[in-house]
Amino acid sequence: MTPLKGKRVLMFIEDIYEDLELLYPKFRLIEAGAHVTVAGPDKGKTYHGKNGYPCKSDDSYDHLVAGDFDALVIPGGFAPDKLRRYEKVLELTREIHNAGKPLAHICHAGWIPISAGIMKGYRCTSTPGIKDDLINAGADWVDEEVVVDRNMISSRRPDDLPAFCREIIRMMSA
Repeated sequence: MTPLKGKRVLMFIEDIYEDLELLYPKFRLIEAGAHVTVAGPDKGKTYHGKNGYPCKSDDSYDHLVAGDFDALVIPGGFAPDKLRRYEKVLELTREIHNAGKPLAHICHAGWIPISAGIMKGYRCTSTPGIKDDLINAGADWVDEEVVVDRNMISSRRPDDLPAFCREIIRMMSA
C-alpha cells in the first residue's frame, strides 16, 4: 500500500541530528510511497547523528523551492540549533507552513519553526528542554506523544515516532 505515491517530502539535516528522528520517518515515508529529499548545507555531504549514524544529503537546501514539496519533516537533536541560523531554512519552513502543507517537528526541531516566526497560536509539544522557547514564541505547549494543530504535527522524543509518523501519513493522505 502506497498512500503517499507521488508526494514529495523535504527533511533537513546537519551534524548532530537525532539519528532515529531522521531515519525512522525517512524510511517510513519512503515505505508509504513518498519521495524524500534530505537537504543540508552541502549536497552529497555525509552528516553524522548524535549516535554516529551517517546520512548523506540528497541536495543543498540553498536552491530548493518550497512549492516542489508536499510536506516538511524536521528531525530533532542539536542539528536544528545550527539549521535555524540559515535564512534559506527559515524561508522554506515559512513557505511550506504558509501554504498550509504539513509541517512536522519532533524533539528539539521546534527551534526551526520558532526562528521562522510561525509558532504563535499553535498547540504543540516538544522535548521539555525547549518548552519555554515554544511558550515564549506564543505556542500552547502540552506534554503529549503527538499533537496535531491545523497543518502542524509535533512530538516529544524517539519513543513517540510511531504516533508521529502515523499522523504525518494520515495528514498527507487526506
